[in-house]
Amino acid sequence: MATKFLRAALLVSAVALVPAATAGIASADLTINRDIERFVAVYERVKTSYVDKVSDEQLIKGAIDGMLASLDPHSSYLDARDFKQMQITTDGNYGGLGLVVSMEDGAVKVVAPQEDSPAAKMGIKPGDYITHLDGKLLYGGTLDQAVDQMRGAPGTSIKLTIVRPGRDKPFDVTVTRQIIELKPVKWEVKDGVGIININGFSKQTGQMTRAAVVAIEKALGRRPLGYIIDLRSNPGGLLDQAVEVSDVFLDRVEVVSQRGRDKRDIERYFAQPGDMAEGLPIVVLVDSGSASAAEIVAGALQDHHRALVMGERSFGKGSVQTLIPLDDTTALRLTTARYYTPSGRSVQEGGIEPDIAVPQLSDPDYKSRPRFREVDLGRHLINEAKVDNSVLEADDKPDPRFTQTPDELKAKGITDFQLYYALQTVSRLGKAQLAAAAPRKLARK
Repeated sequence: MATKFLRAALLVSAVALVPAATAGIASADLTINRDIERFVAVYERVKTSYVDKVSDEQLIKGAIDGMLASLDPHSSYLDARDFKQMQITTDGNYGGLGLVVSMEDGAVKVVAPQEDSPAAKMGIKPGDYITHLDGKLLYGGTLDQAVDQMRGAPGTSIKLTIVRPGRDKPFDVTVTRQIIELKPVKWEVKDGVGIININGFSKQTGQMTRAAVVAIEKALGRRPLGYIIDLRSNPGGLLDQAVEVSDVFLDRVEVVSQRGRDKRDIERYFAQPGDMAEGLPIVVLVDSGSASAAEIVAGALQDHHRALVMGERSFGKGSVQTLIPLDDTTALRLTTARYYTPSGRSVQEGGIEPDIAVPQLSDPDYKSRPRFREVDLGRHLINEAKVDNSVLEADDKPDPRFTQTPDELKAKGITDFQLYYALQTVSRLGKAQLAAAAPRKLARK
């Protein structure tokens, strides 16, 4: 009975898809009907002959998942469970390890560990493969199953077997779960410079960034020398929050545009009047884990010459996903547009190139660790105007500014060289700006 209803529903859909008055309608109708018949034949054979009994719901969901997975890595179907998980990542807290992971050819791959999370503290890095949990092989399962196993009650531990490209053998890491507080923005002051660390773009990120600017001024009792916006290992999030964060530091200029299938379908987003930093120097830190919304912010500030971008080339995710509700508990997450920086650049595949490439010299395996980016994902969208970065990244000539070894930096108390270099830069620029402003103040008197 379920198969009859399925066949009827598919045939009705096929008729709706075929235009009523077009040349070749009979041919198109025949092709669609033949494809539907093939699908129904497979469905019926699996339903009656598969070694284990499978439900209609399981088969239909699998068909939908397969259809969307064939498009690009970011389109997906959200059932009730997935929908709830998405709400958790944008609204609440959970017990777990603090990892953003993806599925690649049946293996679980780390996109980025959340800063200060249990996973980050145990040294898990972007590009690592998780092959076993508590000694049990993960390969061949679903990403949902892997995530469910990694989450759990705070205080409990789990052993992860890690395969890291460049290392000869897998190694085990035991991580203790804790409450992962989804606080997307943290701030601190060092040497008179305000550091705003943005870990993700959830519903409160823009508001919390504005609050961080106010709090930094209050802590110093004056304006800082400048700001560092740390977007490293930031996997992205909500587009509107990327616009809000950019708006904090921009004044009435375009932040980003998104363009759909139709070339006339262009939507532009602009900053409101007022730069909260009032022209103070800004450095934006990015790395290969800075993706999507993080790249929107970096690209906007870079294009308007409002900030220096430092670090390494970003992830390169230049597509927009729209959440389309199907009913009260399910939704479709569909790639509907590409986004472009204010100068018209697409970061898809190529990412954001830093103005100053600064290696993370304090990381012992920085040079040998492979980078994992959008271009490494199967079925990623192609950017026909992308820049070939291979020549730049293959340049092995030593930069005299970056010759220190991890041991030498450690002896100086430097545990994060990229942040250290950014601090030195903002401090130098901020002091120069103050010195240049002083004569103008005297002249006005």
